[in-house]
Amino acid sequence: MFKEGMLALVGQGFVETLYMTIVSTAFAYIIGLPLGLLLVVTDKDGIKPHPWLNAILGTVINIVRSVPFLILFVTIMPFTKLVAGTTIGAKAAIVGLLVAAAPFVARMVESSLKEVEKGVIEAAQSMGASPFQIMTRVLLPEAKPSLLVGSAISITTILGYSAMAGFVGAGGLGAIATNYGYYRGQSDVMYVMVILMVIIVQVFQELGMRISKKTDRRL
Repeated sequence: MFKEGMLALVGQGFVETLYMTIVSTAFAYIIGLPLGLLLVVTDKDGIKPHPWLNAILGTVINIVRSVPFLILFVTIMPFTKLVAGTTIGAKAAIVGLLVAAAPFVARMVESSLKEVEKGVIEAAQSMGASPFQIMTRVLLPEAKPSLLVGSAISITTILGYSAMAGFVGAGGLGAIATNYGYYRGQSDVMYVMVILMVIIVQVFQELGMRISKKTDRRL
């Protein structure tokens, strides 16, 4: 386990895991945040109700979320090949992680935004604020603490996805745990990978919670 070659491999896997997780989370929020906003705004009780659009978005999101990650990852491999030029490695894994994570993020964002008190929204509407102004100056700022907590949950979920993606050649700590710990029976390697994954999860969660508390004006 502590041979120079293995340590180098673990270091590379550690970097790949962080790369896959952070990049895919960033892209998932680029897509998921607007989707979450749309779900809230177009809801029957939203500031701009559009039941048909809300129903379509909700259905698509629910369908993608209901597919187990590994099955989804394998299913979209032709799309991954088209976008990334390959179906293996960290670069390809980001595509699969993005497709799986964006609907999850959208629902997390929707849940956070729905926590905003209706009285605050009604006050903004009474002052003549446009839907865009309500979204950017009321909904998002008021929901910021909850959104940050949700982002911590999302990034740890995506980290778990990246570990599962190791079964299909995604790279990272998950691939090392699979190839050496599972297939070659090196249980010490598997345990070390698990410990590293737990440490990363705890760091992300702690950071998210601390930032959330500092930005929560209710505390």
